[in-house]
Amino acid sequence: MTPPHPPATDNDATDNDATDNDATDNDAPRPPATDTAAPRPPARRRGRPPRTESAGTRDRILAAAREEFSARGYEKTSVRGIAKAAGVDSALVHHYFGTKEQVFAAAIEVAFAPALDAPDAVAEGPADEVGERLTRFVLGIWEDPATRAPLLAVVRSAVDNDTAAAVLRRLVAAQLMRRIAARLELPDAELRAELAAAQLVGCAMLRYVIRLEPLASADLEQIIARVAPVVQTHLTAP
Repeated sequence: MTPPHPPATDNDATDNDATDNDATDNDAPRPPATDTAAPRPPARRRGRPPRTESAGTRDRILAAAREEFSARGYEKTSVRGIAKAAGVDSALVHHYFGTKEQVFAAAIEVAFAPALDAPDAVAEGPADEVGERLTRFVLGIWEDPATRAPLLAVVRSAVDNDTAAAVLRRLVAAQLMRRIAARLELPDAELRAELAAAQLVGCAMLRYVIRLEPLASADLEQIIARVAPVVQTHLTAP
């Protein structure tokens, strides 16, 4: 015969209530779990981009290259570092530009673009004012912060490395000096153009790169007034 069950006690009721509460707690909605991990940076793209993105990608690589060359100099800048700064794969940098030397050449051509209009300053206006026009034009480019920053990057890289200096020399000779010489129509025109350029580049280096005082803080018009006659002599004197 089965013995009768003992009567329920207060402790049993309490346990049942606790069990019910546990069930209720389990059934209650829980707040969603939050992901506290730091967001991952976007992955660099590999391979060639769609054609619609090609121009933007190329410009982004050039901008990154100018920043890298400016911050690190030619020697310490790498294609991999440029790619990382641009958010692309290294193979894409090689696809658009080739070697590091070719990337540098493309970057400085963009940086020098405003200066490449200097031959027009030589050709426009009276010949006896060419020295002032060219001086004002070249120093005006250096005076503008927007155009000065890329030029500083180029000059600093060229000073530190022979390869970078050779790239800059080819660009200046082909795109600037020979075009200025062609506008002079005088004997020894190429030598004249290079002497004028030496005067202007030397002035720009001391004022904007080395920042030698009192030249660095002198009034621009005062500098033009003193330098322009020397440039005029180089370009037009017998």
